[in-house]
Amino acid sequence: MSGAAFFDVDGTLVASNIVRYGVAIRTQDMTPLGRLAWTAAYLWRVPWLIALDAIDREAFQRSFYRIYAGFEPGELERRADRMFEEFVRPRILPRAAARVAWHRQRGDRVVLVSGSVEPIVARLARHLGVPDTIAPRLEERDGRTTGALADGPVAGRRKAEAVADFARREGLDPALAWGYGDALDDVPMLERFGHPAVVNPNRKLERLARARGWDVFRW
Repeated sequence: MSGAAFFDVDGTLVASNIVRYGVAIRTQDMTPLGRLAWTAAYLWRVPWLIALDAIDREAFQRSFYRIYAGFEPGELERRADRMFEEFVRPRILPRAAARVAWHRQRGDRVVLVSGSVEPIVARLARHLGVPDTIAPRLEERDGRTTGALADGPVAGRRKAEAVADFARREGLDPALAWGYGDALDDVPMLERFGHPAVVNPNRKLERLARARGWDVFRW
């Protein structure tokens, strides 16, 4: 069976998070004053979203992704492309990109796994020369996004199950694969791999990784 490497995205490959992406895309074509007004009005939700993320990341994703409601798919992809150039590309961690290139040179199948919505992850994958992604898809109705997730969030146990399903379909052996993640939410996914690694971990995750003999990278 072929070797493989599964990379989480936010915090692992890119120094950013899904909240910044959503706000950047939603406010992209606003005037500076309009962007400021929208952001000020949205700020009241931030403490609640932070608390929800700490308790249940799946519920957080379902709630936050309402920010994407009302877009035509083509318009959302256009905004994601522009956001990538202006916001994501400058925040790609150089050592992370080098690690992706290292796996590609070895002939490993590289897969990006993220809770960020598919248009954002797909654009990053194209830039890195990665053919495969696992990311949540936005539901569409009457030619526009509803803000709901078509197949549910990609987080925690669901993230691990999505990886296992992908590996089974593609004939990949998780015992031979590498996995990279930066958060405790990634642990169920990392446990699936023969070569788990944590990236820029907090103290709790680093203690867990070292206790289990996992690799620890500072990118």
